[in-house]
Amino acid sequence: MKALITGGSGFTGRELQRHLTAMNDDVVVVDRTSTGLDITNREAVMAAIADAKPDVVYHLAAQAHVPTAWDDPVTTMRCNVEGTLNVLDAADRAGAGRVILASSADVYGSVEEAALPIDESTEARPNNPYAASKLAAEALAIQSFHGRGQDVIRLRVFNAVGPGQRPEFACSGIAHRIAAAESANTSEIQVGRLDVRRDFIDIRDVVRAYRLAAVAGRPGAVYNVCSGTDRSIEEIAHGLAQHSSQDVHFTVETEHLRPVDTPVVRGNAAAISTDTGWSTEIPFETTLIDVLEDARKALA
Repeated sequence: MKALITGGSGFTGRELQRHLTAMNDDVVVVDRTSTGLDITNREAVMAAIADAKPDVVYHLAAQAHVPTAWDDPVTTMRCNVEGTLNVLDAADRAGAGRVILASSADVYGSVEEAALPIDESTEARPNNPYAASKLAAEALAIQSFHGRGQDVIRLRVFNAVGPGQRPEFACSGIAHRIAAAESANTSEIQVGRLDVRRDFIDIRDVVRAYRLAAVAGRPGAVYNVCSGTDRSIEEIAHGLAQHSSQDVHFTVETEHLRPVDTPVVRGNAAAISTDTGWSTEIPFETTLIDVLEDARKALA
């Protein structure tokens, strides 16, 4: 199977490349880092996908950092919405058999704890610019599926974590601060809110879901990709600290707080499991160990 990945040099994209290659797929990457492609440049996107002639397009290219989206919502919308329109149109024109659209569980917004776990029928109520941009991108995918019969599948990924993630994200950020504390022989580490709970999932499990959706997913479907377990940031922090050589303690600092933060997120992945056979495989402690070790290597 010939696969084209937009945003292939990002956190998810790099891991997806490794997985697809291991599955003997022919992989082409187009993105700003590796090929200089601006996803908002319609003509360039059209040319790149037409030239590749892929069987499946994995559209990962996005501005995915929530604080950045608050600071610059216009650029976030252009990248995530206009970029998606360009990819969908280019894939349709090139005759790609299927498009896998990377969306986010952020589209659900704040869900009452009594209504958890979140499944795909849960109302989408985005509460930040990034989430709004992803829901708008999904609307384009729905329109393309119903309007021209394009085979598009949307994956709402919950909180992906793993080695290689930028330190702007919670788990990786805490790991990088612990690694820095080890290097400096200090103990105090600044963090944001510790009480919020998220459905964290290893990126290596996420990319298996992407390929299984490409192979066995239902045309037009939307799938949650999640672990089904919510963990607090405090659990993450102390879980990482248990594997540290330094006796660290955590201090909450306002600079790490978001304007809006959802208290608890937990998903239900029954739909993708039923349709494709996917389930999580990597123990979460393994994820934490690998994330901390990756942070240490980044400082070496």
